[in-house]
Amino acid sequence: MSEASITVNGDLRPLGGTPVHTTALDFLRGLGLTGAKEGCAEGECGACSVLVSRPEPSGGTRWTALNACLLPAAALDGQEVVTAEGLGEGSALHPVQRELAERGGSQCGYCTPGFVCSMAAEYYRRDRVSTSSTSSTSSTSEAWHHALSGNLCRCTGYRPIVDAAEALGPPAGDDPLAARRDQSAPPSVATTVVHDDGVFVRPVDLAAALAVLDEHEDAVVMAGSTDLGVEVNLRGSRPAYVVAIDRLPELREVSASRAGAWIDVGAALTLSEVEEALAGRVPLLDEVWPQFASRLIRNGATIGGNVGTASPIGDLAPALLALDARLLLVSSGGEREVPLSEYFTGYRQTVRARDELIRSVRLPAEQPGITAFHKIAKRRFDDISSVAVALAIDVIEGVVTRVRIGLGGVAATPIRALRTELTLAGQPWTAESVEAAALVLAEEGTPIDDMRASAAYRSAMLGNSLRKLWVSTGLDHRWSSSERSVETTAETGDVDGRGAQ
Repeated sequence: MSEASITVNGDLRPLGGTPVHTTALDFLRGLGLTGAKEGCAEGECGACSVLVSRPEPSGGTRWTALNACLLPAAALDGQEVVTAEGLGEGSALHPVQRELAERGGSQCGYCTPGFVCSMAAEYYRRDRVSTSSTSSTSSTSEAWHHALSGNLCRCTGYRPIVDAAEALGPPAGDDPLAARRDQSAPPSVATTVVHDDGVFVRPVDLAAALAVLDEHEDAVVMAGSTDLGVEVNLRGSRPAYVVAIDRLPELREVSASRAGAWIDVGAALTLSEVEEALAGRVPLLDEVWPQFASRLIRNGATIGGNVGTASPIGDLAPALLALDARLLLVSSGGEREVPLSEYFTGYRQTVRARDELIRSVRLPAEQPGITAFHKIAKRRFDDISSVAVALAIDVIEGVVTRVRIGLGGVAATPIRALRTELTLAGQPWTAESVEAAALVLAEEGTPIDDMRASAAYRSAMLGNSLRKLWVSTGLDHRWSSSERSVETTAETGDVDGRGAQ
Protein backbone atom coordinates (compact mmCIF):
# COMPACT_ATOMS: atom_id res chain seq x y z
CA MET A 1 0.00 0.00 0.00
CA SER A 2 1.44 3.35 -1.03
CA GLU A 3 1.99 6.16 1.43
CA ALA A 4 -1.05 8.34 1.99
CA SER A 5 -0.84 11.68 0.19
CA ILE A 6 -2.92 14.51 -1.23
CA THR A 7 -2.36 16.44 -4.45
CA VAL A 8 -2.60 20.09 -3.41
CA ASN A 9 -2.53 22.77 -6.10
CA GLY A 10 -0.82 20.28 -8.41
CA ASP A 11 1.85 19.14 -5.95
CA LEU A 12 1.87 15.76 -4.21
CA ARG A 13 1.91 16.25 -0.44
CA PRO A 14 2.55 13.16 1.75
CA LEU A 15 0.51 12.64 4.90
CA GLY A 16 3.24 10.74 6.69
CA GLY A 17 3.43 11.65 10.36
CA THR A 18 0.15 13.57 10.31
CA PRO A 19 -2.08 12.75 13.30
CA VAL A 20 -5.29 10.97 12.39
CA HIS A 21 -7.53 13.73 13.72
CA THR A 22 -5.74 16.57 11.93
CA THR A 23 -8.30 18.43 9.85
CA ALA A 24 -7.70 19.12 6.18
CA LEU A 25 -7.71 22.81 7.11
CA ASP A 26 -4.88 22.45 9.62
CA PHE A 27 -2.93 20.25 7.20
CA LEU A 28 -3.18 22.87 4.44
CA ARG A 29 -2.27 25.71 6.75
CA GLY A 30 0.72 23.67 7.88
CA LEU A 31 1.87 23.71 4.26
CA GLY A 32 1.83 27.51 4.34
CA LEU A 33 -1.50 27.75 2.49
CA THR A 34 -3.08 30.10 5.01
CA GLY A 35 -5.83 31.56 2.85
CA ALA A 36 -8.38 29.09 4.21
CA LYS A 37 -9.13 29.90 7.83
CA GLU A 38 -11.07 28.64 10.80
CA GLY A 39 -14.02 30.80 11.69
CA CYS A 40 -16.48 28.47 13.40
CA ALA A 41 -15.00 24.95 13.22
CA GLU A 42 -18.46 23.50 12.55
CA GLY A 43 -19.18 24.20 8.89
CA GLU A 44 -21.30 27.32 9.27
CA CYS A 45 -19.05 30.17 8.09
CA GLY A 46 -17.28 28.88 4.97
CA ALA A 47 -13.96 30.60 5.72
CA CYS A 48 -12.30 27.18 5.29
CA SER A 49 -13.79 26.35 1.88
CA VAL A 50 -11.56 24.54 -0.63
CA LEU A 51 -12.14 22.77 -3.94
CA VAL A 52 -11.96 18.98 -4.14
CA SER A 53 -12.14 16.94 -7.34
CA ARG A 54 -15.12 14.60 -7.25
CA PRO A 55 -16.34 12.19 -9.95
CA GLU A 56 -19.28 13.11 -12.15
CA PRO A 57 -21.78 10.47 -13.32
CA SER A 58 -20.59 11.20 -16.87
CA GLY A 59 -17.07 10.14 -15.93
CA GLY A 60 -15.52 13.60 -15.71
CA THR A 61 -14.51 15.72 -12.75
CA ARG A 62 -16.58 18.15 -10.74
CA TRP A 63 -14.83 20.79 -8.67
CA THR A 64 -16.73 20.59 -5.39
CA ALA A 65 -16.53 23.11 -2.56
CA LEU A 66 -16.15 21.53 0.88
CA ASN A 67 -15.53 22.66 4.43
CA ALA A 68 -11.88 21.82 5.13
CA CYS A 69 -12.44 22.33 8.86
CA LEU A 70 -14.65 19.24 9.10
CA LEU A 71 -12.79 16.70 6.99
CA PRO A 72 -9.81 14.83 8.44
CA ALA A 73 -6.82 15.21 6.13
CA ALA A 74 -6.64 11.41 5.89
CA ALA A 75 -10.06 11.40 4.19
CA LEU A 76 -8.49 13.18 1.19
CA ASP A 77 -5.83 10.52 0.56
CA GLY A 78 -5.39 10.10 -3.18
CA GLN A 79 -7.58 13.12 -3.93
CA GLU A 80 -6.90 16.49 -5.57
CA VAL A 81 -7.42 19.73 -3.65
CA VAL A 82 -7.24 23.30 -4.93
CA THR A 83 -7.07 26.18 -2.48
CA ALA A 84 -7.60 29.89 -3.14
CA GLU A 85 -3.83 30.19 -3.64
CA GLY A 86 -3.94 27.61 -6.42
CA LEU A 87 -6.62 29.25 -8.55
CA GLY A 88 -4.61 32.04 -10.17
CA GLU A 89 -1.68 31.47 -12.49
CA GLY A 90 1.45 33.18 -11.30
CA SER A 91 0.68 36.83 -10.63
CA ALA A 92 -2.52 36.70 -12.72
CA LEU A 93 -5.74 36.71 -10.73
CA HIS A 94 -8.39 34.09 -11.35
CA PRO A 95 -11.59 35.60 -12.82
CA VAL A 96 -13.38 35.05 -9.49
CA GLN A 97 -10.61 36.80 -7.58
CA ARG A 98 -10.50 39.65 -10.08
CA GLU A 99 -14.23 40.33 -9.93
CA LEU A 100 -14.23 40.29 -6.12
CA ALA A 101 -11.34 42.77 -6.04
CA GLU A 102 -12.76 45.11 -8.67
CA ARG A 103 -16.24 45.20 -7.18
CA GLY A 104 -15.18 45.76 -3.57
CA GLY A 105 -16.17 42.30 -2.35
CA SER A 106 -13.41 42.08 0.23
CA GLN A 107 -12.76 44.26 3.26
CA CYS A 108 -10.94 42.62 6.17
CA GLY A 109 -10.27 39.64 3.86
CA TYR A 110 -10.71 36.93 6.49
CA CYS A 111 -13.61 35.24 4.70
CA THR A 112 -12.59 36.12 1.13
CA PRO A 113 -10.59 32.96 0.24
CA GLY A 114 -13.57 30.85 1.30
CA PHE A 115 -15.89 32.90 -0.86
CA VAL A 116 -13.42 32.53 -3.73
CA CYS A 117 -13.51 28.74 -3.53
CA SER A 118 -17.30 28.50 -3.19
CA MET A 119 -17.69 30.88 -6.12
CA ALA A 120 -15.16 28.92 -8.16
CA ALA A 121 -17.10 25.70 -7.63
CA GLU A 122 -20.21 27.35 -9.08
CA TYR A 123 -18.12 29.03 -11.79
CA TYR A 124 -16.95 25.61 -13.02
CA ARG A 125 -20.34 23.89 -12.78
CA ARG A 126 -20.97 22.47 -16.24
CA ASP A 127 -24.60 23.47 -16.59
CA ARG A 128 -24.17 26.94 -15.10
CA VAL A 129 -25.76 29.66 -17.21
CA SER A 130 -23.83 32.92 -17.01
CA THR A 131 -25.69 36.21 -16.63
CA SER A 132 -24.20 37.44 -19.89
CA SER A 133 -25.77 34.59 -21.86
CA THR A 134 -29.35 34.84 -20.65
CA SER A 135 -32.02 37.54 -20.72
CA SER A 136 -33.37 36.45 -17.32
CA THR A 137 -31.10 36.65 -14.32
CA SER A 138 -33.49 35.31 -11.67
CA SER A 139 -32.42 31.66 -11.92
CA THR A 140 -28.78 32.69 -12.21
CA SER A 141 -29.02 34.83 -9.08
CA GLU A 142 -30.73 32.03 -7.15
CA ALA A 143 -27.98 29.59 -8.12
CA TRP A 144 -25.32 31.98 -6.84
CA HIS A 145 -27.23 32.61 -3.61
CA HIS A 146 -27.32 28.88 -2.91
CA ALA A 147 -23.67 28.44 -3.88
CA LEU A 148 -22.70 31.14 -1.35
CA SER A 149 -25.23 30.23 1.35
CA GLY A 150 -22.58 28.59 3.50
CA ASN A 151 -20.21 31.58 3.47
CA LEU A 152 -20.53 34.43 5.94
CA CYS A 153 -19.24 37.98 5.49
CA ARG A 154 -19.36 40.41 8.40
CA CYS A 155 -17.69 43.40 6.75
CA THR A 156 -18.83 44.50 3.30
CA GLY A 157 -22.18 42.78 3.29
CA TYR A 158 -23.23 40.60 0.39
CA ARG A 159 -24.17 42.99 -2.40
CA PRO A 160 -20.67 43.52 -3.82
CA ILE A 161 -19.95 39.80 -3.44
CA VAL A 162 -23.10 38.82 -5.32
CA ASP A 163 -22.37 41.51 -7.92
CA ALA A 164 -18.96 39.93 -8.48
CA ALA A 165 -20.50 36.47 -8.83
CA GLU A 166 -23.17 37.56 -11.28
CA ALA A 167 -20.59 39.39 -13.42
CA LEU A 168 -18.76 36.15 -14.18
CA GLY A 169 -19.03 34.79 -17.68
CA PRO A 170 -18.08 31.25 -18.74
CA PRO A 171 -14.51 29.97 -18.17
CA ALA A 172 -12.00 30.75 -20.90
CA GLY A 173 -11.18 28.06 -23.41
CA ASP A 174 -7.66 27.64 -22.05
CA ASP A 175 -8.68 27.52 -18.38
CA PRO A 176 -6.83 24.48 -16.94
CA LEU A 177 -9.41 23.78 -14.22
CA ALA A 178 -12.19 23.91 -16.79
CA ALA A 179 -10.27 21.48 -19.00
CA ARG A 180 -9.75 19.22 -16.00
CA ARG A 181 -13.51 18.62 -15.90
CA ASP A 182 -13.23 16.40 -18.99
CA GLN A 183 -10.79 14.06 -17.28
CA SER A 184 -11.63 11.41 -14.69
CA ALA A 185 -11.44 12.30 -11.03
CA PRO A 186 -8.96 10.29 -8.96
CA PRO A 187 -10.47 6.95 -7.93
CA SER A 188 -11.05 6.17 -4.30
CA VAL A 189 -8.07 4.41 -2.75
CA ALA A 190 -7.79 2.08 0.21
CA THR A 191 -6.27 4.07 3.06
CA THR A 192 -4.68 3.23 6.37
CA VAL A 193 -3.21 5.97 8.52
CA VAL A 194 -1.85 5.03 11.93
CA HIS A 195 -0.69 7.54 14.52
CA ASP A 196 -0.46 7.86 18.28
CA ASP A 197 -3.93 9.46 18.36
CA GLY A 198 -5.69 6.64 16.52
CA VAL A 199 -6.24 4.76 13.28
CA PHE A 200 -8.03 5.91 10.11
CA VAL A 201 -9.00 3.33 7.49
CA ARG A 202 -10.88 3.52 4.22
CA PRO A 203 -11.74 -0.04 3.13
CA VAL A 204 -11.75 -0.85 -0.56
CA ASP A 205 -15.30 -2.23 -0.61
CA LEU A 206 -18.34 -3.00 1.52
CA ALA A 207 -17.23 -6.50 2.50
CA ALA A 208 -13.93 -5.13 3.79
CA ALA A 209 -15.73 -2.38 5.72
CA LEU A 210 -18.04 -4.89 7.40
CA ALA A 211 -15.06 -7.06 8.29
CA VAL A 212 -13.43 -4.07 10.00
CA LEU A 213 -16.60 -3.43 12.00
CA ASP A 214 -16.65 -7.08 13.07
CA GLU A 215 -13.04 -6.91 14.21
CA HIS A 216 -13.03 -3.54 15.96
CA GLU A 217 -15.81 -2.95 18.46
CA ASP A 218 -14.58 0.60 19.06
CA ALA A 219 -14.79 1.57 15.38
CA VAL A 220 -16.59 4.85 14.60
CA VAL A 221 -18.13 5.12 11.13
CA MET A 222 -17.48 8.30 9.15
CA ALA A 223 -19.08 9.42 5.91
CA GLY A 224 -19.14 13.16 5.14
CA SER A 225 -17.78 14.05 8.59
CA THR A 226 -20.20 16.97 8.92
CA ASP A 227 -21.25 15.56 12.29
CA LEU A 228 -18.09 13.80 13.46
CA GLY A 229 -16.00 16.82 12.46
CA VAL A 230 -17.95 19.00 14.86
CA GLU A 231 -17.47 16.45 17.64
CA VAL A 232 -13.73 16.44 17.02
CA ASN A 233 -13.36 20.22 16.75
CA LEU A 234 -15.68 21.49 19.45
CA ARG A 235 -16.11 18.62 21.87
CA GLY A 236 -12.63 17.11 21.79
CA SER A 237 -13.76 13.70 20.55
CA ARG A 238 -10.86 11.48 19.48
CA PRO A 239 -12.18 8.11 18.28
CA ALA A 240 -9.47 5.48 18.44
CA TYR A 241 -10.58 3.82 15.19
CA VAL A 242 -12.29 5.65 12.33
CA VAL A 243 -13.76 3.78 9.35
CA ALA A 244 -14.53 5.92 6.29
CA ILE A 245 -17.39 4.57 4.16
CA ASP A 246 -18.12 7.62 2.01
CA ARG A 247 -16.50 6.23 -1.15
CA LEU A 248 -17.67 2.61 -0.95
CA PRO A 249 -19.09 1.87 -4.43
CA GLU A 250 -21.87 -0.37 -3.04
CA LEU A 251 -23.23 2.58 -1.05
CA ARG A 252 -23.14 5.05 -3.93
CA GLU A 253 -25.80 3.76 -6.31
CA VAL A 254 -29.33 4.86 -7.18
CA SER A 255 -31.49 2.09 -8.59
CA ALA A 256 -35.05 0.88 -8.93
CA SER A 257 -36.10 -2.12 -6.88
CA ARG A 258 -39.04 -4.44 -6.42
CA ALA A 259 -40.35 -4.21 -9.95
CA GLY A 260 -40.05 -0.44 -9.88
CA ALA A 261 -42.03 0.05 -6.68
CA TRP A 262 -39.05 1.52 -4.83
CA ILE A 263 -36.10 3.80 -5.50
CA ASP A 264 -32.98 2.69 -3.63
CA VAL A 265 -30.67 5.61 -2.79
CA GLY A 266 -27.17 4.67 -1.70
CA ALA A 267 -26.41 5.79 1.84
CA ALA A 268 -22.98 7.25 0.99
CA LEU A 269 -24.27 9.62 -1.68
CA THR A 270 -24.02 13.25 -0.62
CA LEU A 271 -27.20 15.28 -0.46
CA SER A 272 -26.09 17.26 -3.52
CA GLU A 273 -25.55 13.99 -5.39
CA VAL A 274 -28.95 12.65 -4.29
CA GLU A 275 -30.62 15.86 -5.45
CA GLU A 276 -29.00 15.51 -8.86
CA ALA A 277 -29.64 11.77 -9.19
CA LEU A 278 -33.34 11.97 -8.28
CA ALA A 279 -33.77 14.83 -10.74
CA GLY A 280 -37.16 15.95 -9.44
CA ARG A 281 -38.68 12.48 -9.04
CA VAL A 282 -39.40 13.14 -5.35
CA PRO A 283 -41.05 16.60 -5.13
CA LEU A 284 -41.07 16.66 -1.32
CA LEU A 285 -37.29 16.31 -1.19
CA ASP A 286 -36.96 19.09 -3.75
CA GLU A 287 -38.50 21.34 -1.11
CA VAL A 288 -36.02 20.13 1.50
CA TRP A 289 -32.74 20.61 -0.38
CA PRO A 290 -32.70 24.44 -0.57
CA GLN A 291 -33.45 24.67 3.15
CA PHE A 292 -31.01 22.03 4.32
CA ALA A 293 -27.94 23.77 5.78
CA SER A 294 -25.88 25.13 2.86
CA ARG A 295 -24.46 23.91 -0.42
CA LEU A 296 -21.08 23.46 1.30
CA ILE A 297 -22.64 21.08 3.82
CA ARG A 298 -24.83 19.30 1.26
CA ASN A 299 -21.69 18.65 -0.81
CA GLY A 300 -20.27 16.62 2.09
CA ALA A 301 -23.16 15.32 4.20
CA THR A 302 -24.57 11.94 3.12
CA ILE A 303 -28.17 10.79 3.16
CA GLY A 304 -27.29 7.74 5.26
CA GLY A 305 -25.19 9.76 7.68
CA ASN A 306 -27.94 12.30 8.23
CA VAL A 307 -30.40 9.57 9.16
CA GLY A 308 -27.79 7.53 11.01
CA THR A 309 -26.97 10.27 13.51
CA ALA A 310 -30.61 10.07 14.70
CA SER A 311 -30.70 13.78 15.45
CA PRO A 312 -34.17 14.92 16.57
CA ILE A 313 -33.67 18.24 14.77
CA GLY A 314 -32.40 17.01 11.41
CA ASP A 315 -34.32 18.25 8.39
CA LEU A 316 -34.23 15.11 6.29
CA ALA A 317 -35.82 12.58 8.67
CA PRO A 318 -39.25 14.30 8.82
CA ALA A 319 -39.45 14.31 5.02
CA LEU A 320 -38.40 10.67 4.78
CA LEU A 321 -40.98 9.75 7.44
CA ALA A 322 -43.69 11.51 5.43
CA LEU A 323 -42.58 9.51 2.38
CA ASP A 324 -42.80 6.18 4.23
CA ALA A 325 -39.10 5.56 3.60
CA ARG A 326 -37.41 2.35 4.65
CA LEU A 327 -33.78 1.62 5.46
CA LEU A 328 -31.77 -1.33 4.20
CA LEU A 329 -29.31 -2.32 6.95
CA VAL A 330 -26.40 -4.59 6.13
CA SER A 331 -23.87 -6.54 8.20
CA SER A 332 -21.56 -9.45 7.55
CA GLY A 333 -24.47 -11.67 8.56
CA GLY A 334 -26.84 -10.36 5.90
CA GLU A 335 -29.35 -7.62 5.22
CA ARG A 336 -32.62 -6.51 6.78
CA GLU A 337 -35.18 -3.86 5.94
CA VAL A 338 -36.55 -1.51 8.59
CA PRO A 339 -39.32 1.10 8.20
CA LEU A 340 -37.89 4.49 9.13
CA SER A 341 -40.85 4.96 11.48
CA GLU A 342 -39.47 2.04 13.54
CA TYR A 343 -35.79 3.01 13.27
CA PHE A 344 -35.52 5.66 16.01
CA THR A 345 -35.77 4.31 19.56
CA GLY A 346 -34.65 7.27 21.70
CA TYR A 347 -32.50 10.38 21.72
CA ARG A 348 -29.67 9.60 19.28
CA GLN A 349 -30.56 5.91 19.53
CA THR A 350 -31.71 3.51 16.80
CA VAL A 351 -32.29 -0.16 16.08
CA ARG A 352 -29.07 -0.31 14.02
CA ALA A 353 -26.64 -2.76 15.56
CA ARG A 354 -22.99 -1.85 16.14
CA ASP A 355 -21.81 -3.99 13.21
CA GLU A 356 -24.45 -2.77 10.76
CA LEU A 357 -24.30 -0.05 8.14
CA ILE A 358 -27.13 1.72 6.36
CA ARG A 359 -26.76 0.45 2.82
CA SER A 360 -29.56 2.45 1.21
CA VAL A 361 -32.66 4.54 1.80
CA ARG A 362 -35.73 3.14 0.03
CA LEU A 363 -38.29 5.60 -1.27
CA PRO A 364 -41.65 4.64 -2.80
CA ALA A 365 -41.58 5.34 -6.54
CA GLU A 366 -45.20 6.52 -6.46
CA GLN A 367 -45.29 10.03 -5.01
CA PRO A 368 -48.01 11.72 -2.92
CA GLY A 369 -50.25 14.20 -4.71
CA ILE A 370 -49.82 17.08 -2.23
CA THR A 371 -46.52 17.68 -0.43
CA ALA A 372 -44.89 20.43 1.59
CA PHE A 373 -41.85 20.92 3.78
CA HIS A 374 -41.97 23.75 6.29
CA LYS A 375 -38.79 24.61 8.15
CA ILE A 376 -39.18 27.22 10.85
CA ALA A 377 -35.80 28.75 11.70
CA LYS A 378 -34.24 32.12 12.42
CA ARG A 379 -32.26 32.26 9.17
CA ARG A 380 -33.27 31.38 5.65
CA PHE A 381 -30.13 29.32 5.00
CA ASP A 382 -27.64 27.37 7.09
CA ASP A 383 -29.62 27.20 10.32
CA ILE A 384 -30.98 24.60 12.69
CA SER A 385 -34.74 24.32 12.58
CA SER A 386 -36.90 25.13 15.57
CA VAL A 387 -39.56 22.96 13.99
CA ALA A 388 -39.57 20.97 10.76
CA VAL A 389 -42.82 19.65 9.30
CA ALA A 390 -43.12 17.42 6.23
CA LEU A 391 -46.58 16.70 4.83
CA ALA A 392 -47.58 14.17 2.19
CA ILE A 393 -51.28 13.87 1.37
CA ASP A 394 -53.36 12.18 -1.31
CA VAL A 395 -56.81 13.58 -2.10
CA ILE A 396 -59.15 11.74 -4.45
CA GLU A 397 -62.48 13.28 -5.41
CA GLY A 398 -62.24 15.70 -2.52
CA VAL A 399 -61.50 13.10 0.16
CA VAL A 400 -58.19 12.56 1.95
CA THR A 401 -57.29 8.98 1.13
CA ARG A 402 -53.80 8.93 2.63
CA VAL A 403 -51.80 11.24 4.87
CA ARG A 404 -48.30 11.06 6.33
CA ILE A 405 -46.79 13.84 8.46
CA GLY A 406 -43.20 13.80 9.72
CA LEU A 407 -42.03 16.12 12.50
CA GLY A 408 -38.64 17.25 13.74
CA GLY A 409 -37.71 19.39 16.73
CA VAL A 410 -40.70 18.46 18.89
CA ALA A 411 -39.58 15.22 20.55
CA ALA A 412 -36.49 13.20 21.46
CA THR A 413 -36.61 11.64 17.99
CA PRO A 414 -38.10 12.52 14.62
CA ILE A 415 -41.71 11.32 14.78
CA ARG A 416 -44.83 10.72 12.75
CA ALA A 417 -47.86 12.83 13.71
CA LEU A 418 -50.01 9.72 14.02
CA ARG A 419 -52.99 11.30 15.81
CA THR A 420 -53.22 14.02 13.19
CA GLU A 421 -53.00 11.47 10.41
CA LEU A 422 -55.90 9.51 11.91
CA THR A 423 -57.93 12.71 12.34
CA LEU A 424 -57.51 13.76 8.71
CA ALA A 425 -57.59 10.41 6.90
CA GLY A 426 -60.95 9.68 5.28
CA GLN A 427 -62.19 13.23 5.79
CA PRO A 428 -63.18 15.68 3.06
CA TRP A 429 -60.35 18.03 2.06
CA THR A 430 -62.13 21.10 3.36
CA ALA A 431 -61.30 24.06 5.54
CA GLU A 432 -63.24 22.59 8.45
CA SER A 433 -61.45 19.22 8.32
CA VAL A 434 -58.06 20.88 7.98
CA GLU A 435 -58.76 23.12 10.97
CA ALA A 436 -59.79 20.16 13.11
CA ALA A 437 -56.60 18.33 12.16
CA ALA A 438 -54.47 21.45 12.72
CA LEU A 439 -55.68 21.66 16.32
CA VAL A 440 -54.59 18.06 16.85
CA LEU A 441 -51.25 18.65 15.12
CA ALA A 442 -50.50 21.52 17.49
CA GLU A 443 -50.55 19.00 20.36
CA GLU A 444 -48.30 16.37 18.76
CA GLY A 445 -44.93 15.55 20.29
CA THR A 446 -43.42 17.02 23.45
CA PRO A 447 -42.04 20.43 22.40
CA ILE A 448 -39.82 22.22 24.92
CA ASP A 449 -38.58 25.72 25.64
CA ASP A 450 -35.00 26.29 24.51
CA MET A 451 -32.80 28.93 22.89
CA ARG A 452 -34.36 28.39 19.46
CA ALA A 453 -38.04 28.66 20.37
CA SER A 454 -40.59 28.24 23.13
CA ALA A 455 -42.82 25.20 23.42
CA ALA A 456 -45.87 27.39 22.76
CA TYR A 457 -44.31 28.76 19.58
CA ARG A 458 -43.44 25.28 18.36
CA SER A 459 -46.99 24.10 18.96
CA ALA A 460 -48.41 27.08 17.10
CA MET A 461 -46.11 26.43 14.16
CA LEU A 462 -47.20 22.80 13.98
CA GLY A 463 -50.85 23.77 13.58
CA ASN A 464 -50.02 26.60 11.21
CA SER A 465 -48.03 24.31 8.94
CA LEU A 466 -51.16 22.36 8.01
CA ARG A 467 -53.16 25.55 7.59
CA LYS A 468 -50.43 26.93 5.37
CA LEU A 469 -50.55 23.81 3.21
CA TRP A 470 -54.31 24.16 2.92
CA VAL A 471 -54.04 27.78 1.77
CA SER A 472 -51.31 26.92 -0.73
CA THR A 473 -53.41 24.23 -2.44
CA GLY A 474 -55.89 26.88 -3.58
CA LEU A 475 -58.72 24.36 -3.60
CA ASP A 476 -61.02 26.22 -1.28
CA HIS A 477 -60.51 29.63 0.33
CA ARG A 478 -63.81 29.83 2.19
CA TRP A 479 -62.79 30.63 5.75
CA SER A 480 -64.93 29.59 8.70
CA SER A 481 -64.99 31.54 11.96
CA SER A 482 -62.67 29.03 13.62
CA GLU A 483 -60.07 29.55 10.89
CA ARG A 484 -59.87 33.29 11.36
CA SER A 485 -57.94 32.66 14.56
CA VAL A 486 -54.94 31.51 12.52
CA GLU A 487 -54.38 34.82 10.77
CA THR A 488 -50.91 36.20 11.26
CA THR A 489 -50.15 37.42 14.77
CA ALA A 490 -46.95 38.00 16.67
CA GLU A 491 -47.83 35.03 18.88
CA THR A 492 -48.56 32.37 16.27
CA GLY A 493 -46.22 33.40 13.49
CA ASP A 494 -46.72 33.97 9.81
CA VAL A 495 -49.18 31.70 8.04
CA ASP A 496 -48.25 32.66 4.48
CA GLY A 497 -44.52 32.06 4.92
CA ARG A 498 -43.23 35.62 4.52
CA GLY A 499 -42.14 36.02 8.11
CA ALA A 500 -41.42 33.44 10.81
CA GLN A 501 -42.00 30.54 8.45
